[in-house]
Amino acid sequence: MIASLAMLTLAVPSSAQQQAAPGAQAAPAVQSQSVTPSRPAQSVPAVQPSAAAPQVQSAPAAADASLAAPAGADSKQPKSSTGLHELSPWNMFLNADIIVKAVMLGLAFASLVTWTVFIAKMIELTVVQRKLRGALTRIAESRSLAEAQFALGAKGSVLSSFIAAAMREGRLSAGISSDAGIKERAASSFSEIARAEARRIRTGMGLLATIGATSPFVGLFGTVWGIMNSFIGISKSQTTNLAVVAPGIAEALLATAIGLVAAIPAVIIYNHFSRVTKGYLELVGRASGAAGRLLSRDLDRTHGSIPGSVPHGARAAAAE
Repeated sequence: MIASLAMLTLAVPSSAQQQAAPGAQAAPAVQSQSVTPSRPAQSVPAVQPSAAAPQVQSAPAAADASLAAPAGADSKQPKSSTGLHELSPWNMFLNADIIVKAVMLGLAFASLVTWTVFIAKMIELTVVQRKLRGALTRIAESRSLAEAQFALGAKGSVLSSFIAAAMREGRLSAGISSDAGIKERAASSFSEIARAEARRIRTGMGLLATIGATSPFVGLFGTVWGIMNSFIGISKSQTTNLAVVAPGIAEALLATAIGLVAAIPAVIIYNHFSRVTKGYLELVGRASGAAGRLLSRDLDRTHGSIPGSVPHGARAAAAE
């Protein structure tokens, strides 16, 4: 019996070892199973941060790229993006109020009229001055009205009008022995011719004076109207940002600028033509004096008779 118990005790540890052996074998299996998934789990986080890091870093880079792209576009088109192109004179005119546009167009038309009058009057004054100086030179050696009229020929000038008026007065005064009366009536005709010539040569001068005097005020009206509209826009937008205020004020000031562009040349041209016209009217006065001297010579030579009139001696004989 004791021997049987000893055999049992030897058998139990062996069976326990056999039972523990599968458990030990299973434990490594479980451990291997637990390790094998854990390795991918550890490898995945190791890979994922490395993959996510570029993504996290690429997001700011993309943001920087998105910020840099408009900057590059702005560098290519700085005027349109910053609004500088919108503040060009043409765009300011297009964006202006209808009243401001009308003022600008009126001032532009006034400037065009100014330069048209300048060109026309310059040509006219140059031609008449040259013609009158040449006429005075041709009659310098003439001794009578008839010789002067022959020397002038068919070339029309104010001197021709003076000589024709003197000869007409002589014909109309036929039979009158008063030389002083003939000279007085001829001088009156000369004055009328000189005044008519002065009015003719000053045509357009009043227009220049009007443009020069009123253009700044018309431009100022456009500026006041534009600034008033700008203040209304500021009150509606409820902001005083310079980007909102500047375009309207610039459009308003453009009207004043155009007014000055129209007024300054008009004043300068008016003053220039005033001097040139004064010089021409002095030549007209010389022509009137030349015609009066020729008439006086004819009267003294014929004792009151001029070409086309009855001589003084014939009048005396007729009276007897």
